[in-house]
Amino acid sequence: MERQYYLPHSPIDFHFRQSARDFVVDEIPLYPFSGEGEHLVLHIRKKNLSTWQMLDIFSNHLGIKARDIGYAGLKDKNAQTKQYISILKKFEPMLENFSHEGIKILERQYHDNKIRIGHLKGNRFFIRIKKVNPTSAMKIQEALKAIKKNGMPNYFGFQRFGNDGENYLKGKAILEGTLKEKNKKLHQFYINSYQSYLFNAWLSRRIQLSKLTESFSAEELSSVINLPKEELALMKGQKHPLKLIHGDVMMHYPYGKIFHYESEEEIERFAKHDISFTGLLSGKRATRAEGFARSIEEEFDTIEKGIDGARRYGWIYPEEVEGEYKENEAWFEFHFTLPKGCYATVLLEEIAKRELQNDESQEEE
Repeated sequence: MERQYYLPHSPIDFHFRQSARDFVVDEIPLYPFSGEGEHLVLHIRKKNLSTWQMLDIFSNHLGIKARDIGYAGLKDKNAQTKQYISILKKFEPMLENFSHEGIKILERQYHDNKIRIGHLKGNRFFIRIKKVNPTSAMKIQEALKAIKKNGMPNYFGFQRFGNDGENYLKGKAILEGTLKEKNKKLHQFYINSYQSYLFNAWLSRRIQLSKLTESFSAEELSSVINLPKEELALMKGQKHPLKLIHGDVMMHYPYGKIFHYESEEEIERFAKHDISFTGLLSGKRATRAEGFARSIEEEFDTIEKGIDGARRYGWIYPEEVEGEYKENEAWFEFHFTLPKGCYATVLLEEIAKRELQNDESQEEE
């Protein structure tokens, strides 16, 4: 399915290419570090290196295995990124002669535990796009206002699908038994890519339904959308651009317990950013939507075995969103913060109203 965008403006033309100068990521820790303990936490700045490459450099220098180094998440290769890693405190003296042109240790502190995957609150981004004319800059500012107010869809970014965008096909083939992948990391990555593809297709469908709901009457919609007129009328009455459907799996935002949308009070809570709706990462043991929402979700729920499923926010609310137009250079500069697991490039794509494939970027944000 072709990706759907919710913002109403026409596509905006600009130039975007990830680089250490124009794409900067600053990891936000999940909690303060204690200042004492058996683990040394390093605040690292890296340029033009993937997280895996950075870990290999440290493991080779320290004479330890990369898996013994703690980290919270992967960061883009074609960027300047700051993140936290942890090693055992006993290796600290070996860092005195550490030097690498792409890596700088910004800060050291101690902590009780090893940093583990997911131990981050989110990421702060700086992005510069180029070849922006004044008319486009005005449209971008209006788009940012809409995103501040209403949030944005939480698609998986192109980094999830590989250079050719078809990693999900390998994941599908692995699950069907027609392809074998001996590398465990790649095996898991390809299957996760297929989960992501199904999620994106579901989310695109939900945005499409929401846009149709705003454009046509419930009577007109009932002939093309397989939902009762009463449900379509309730969707049409919602002011938020993403229309909730009874049975949606909701979650407190930015974290919390899940529950099903049943009461109309949840519409207002969604508009206030107190809760958000979630999409399915198809697989075993995941909570499913119910009722009308399930009738749409089940089309994209094709994985019955081989991997556990989960729920992922379908809609997110970027924070501290700022934008500045540099007219003399024809640049537009963004600053914003996203929760963990979300893609900065998706925000750019929502504004551009097109996909911004960057062949050199391989990692998640």
